[in-house]
Amino acid sequence: MVDKFIPQNHHLASRAIAMPRDANPDGDIFGGWLVSQMDLAASTIAALKANGRVVTVAIDGFTFHKPVFIGDEVSCYAELVKIGRTSMTIRVEAWVRRRRSNETLKVTEGVFTFVALDENHKPRPIEDHQ
Repeated sequence: MVDKFIPQNHHLASRAIAMPRDANPDGDIFGGWLVSQMDLAASTIAALKANGRVVTVAIDGFTFHKPVFIGDEVSCYAELVKIGRTSMTIRVEAWVRRRRSNETLKVTEGVFTFVALDENHKPRPIEDHQ
């Protein structure tokens, strides 16, 4: 992807190629696959910030703008928007680079909330929460 397409204040958190197993018979990638890619990207940022285990507790404000097709390169960009005592909110944008045309488009965005967990699977404070 060309740097000019990176959303401001976001960090590349994951990149994957959409494969035939992720699509319906018409070649459109399932929305659930795309959501899972975004959740993985957001969880990477959340786990680093929490310095440990995190779990997804909510997904809000999800909007699909464009379809994703087999062979598209999907890049997820994440931005930490809020840190609470035990939770954090991360905004994720998914962009594709079309396989055949090299066109780059934002295809979806959503907001993910995570909670940091201790060894007993209970919410724990995030050490440098603000």
